[in-house]
Amino acid sequence: MLVYLRRIDEKIDVLVEDMRDVKRRLTSLEMAVGQIHGDFAGQSMRIDRLENRLDRIERRLNIADA
Repeated sequence: MLVYLRRIDEKIDVLVEDMRDVKRRLTSLEMAVGQIHGDFAGQSMRIDRLENRLDRIERRLNIADA
């Protein structure tokens, strides 16, 4: 019986280490996704500013849509 308990204990130790690795990798993925969302937000802001500048240029040249 003791042999079986030791085997189970060894397997649990392996599972615990695997779960730690999975948690580290998941945290890394969450951070990467957060970074991507921030990048998209930054790109959106830049596009909005460019759109505003383009609108202003079109108005000054009188080529804006009515």
